[in-house]
Amino acid sequence: MSFENPGFTLSAQVAELNKRFQSTDTVEMLRHVIADPRFGPLALVSSFGADSVVLLDMVAKIDSALPVLFIDTEMLFRQTLTYQQKLAVDLGLQDLRRILPSREAVLERDFENLLHRSDTDACCTLRKTEPLARALKGFRGWISGRKRYQGGARASMELFEIDAEQRIKINPLAHWSREELAGYITTHNLPRHPLVAKGYRSIGCAPCTIPSGTTNHERAGRWEGQGKTECGIHFSQAPAAPVIVTDQGFAKDDWAGGFRGVDALASLGTQDKSALAVDLAGDFNAKDLLRWVKRINLIRVDFPVFSDGRGFSLGRQLRMLGYAGRLRAKGHILADQYAMARRSGFDEVEIDAALAQRQPAPVWRARANWQVRDYQLCLRQRA
Repeated sequence: MSFENPGFTLSAQVAELNKRFQSTDTVEMLRHVIADPRFGPLALVSSFGADSVVLLDMVAKIDSALPVLFIDTEMLFRQTLTYQQKLAVDLGLQDLRRILPSREAVLERDFENLLHRSDTDACCTLRKTEPLARALKGFRGWISGRKRYQGGARASMELFEIDAEQRIKINPLAHWSREELAGYITTHNLPRHPLVAKGYRSIGCAPCTIPSGTTNHERAGRWEGQGKTECGIHFSQAPAAPVIVTDQGFAKDDWAGGFRGVDALASLGTQDKSALAVDLAGDFNAKDLLRWVKRINLIRVDFPVFSDGRGFSLGRQLRMLGYAGRLRAKGHILADQYAMARRSGFDEVEIDAALAQRQPAPVWRARANWQVRDYQLCLRQRA
């Protein structure tokens, strides 16, 4: 993306934009951004939630043909779906795109629609983060309705940010207050989400949202009791480095050589003695790795959801076939599964920073004495 200073890094360009528009009227800033081809292609991402009508109204009056991406997790309140349909008509939105989760992914990872009960992060990834990532392909920037007063990670956000895919993300309402939003809605005679009158101040999926009342934190009704305030679609920078879990607790990843796909192994020459690390899907056939098994230093097995038992089976098979290198489980592995991972032959687990924050090192270390819970070992010792 090129602005006034094409030699600037993207971070420098964003800093310049924040300085340039810090005192500009919100509608004027939006009008400039939407009309400037250097920001496009551009889309508005809207939840059609409690205050979404403000930004939707502004954008519709500037350019009703701007793409509006509505993430339908298929677990939203009925009132949200009705409200979305009404606003689309009332505001004359010409390019409203309903973004759904992948049908194949849902059948594979949440066929009973109960994933939210055991792992809300995995559910948000499946139904929000991944669908939005697909929908935003081809766009160079997107508009978000977040506000600073909502607290948490939003408290310090700027008008312009960089997302994980190095796109410009624009937060036109970043500095607006709750009172200013209410005033705009009243002045322009806009319809409110029907659940607002019932105490819902932040509205997401039905199973994970409750009324937050008038005194609690703005997003207190989301993911109650889990210490979670974001679904994951609003990382302003690339996600934090992954955390490696061993019997000693948390550590940084010490492997810097990069991971290869299995297909890349076929091109290895007989004289290639470089240290190898390979990524495998949980459903990989371990026997297909036999010809290289003694040349590989590290194998990383992907666990797309914490309940996927195929990865544990693959770990056992690799050890039975003679693999003696490091074996790592990566993905949605929970502390309660650490003993299972170790018994299956894994030396370590790789988790993301968000999971490490919710389940800190002491929780994992409490499972480090995994052999105590190895019933097969206990039976052999008694025999």
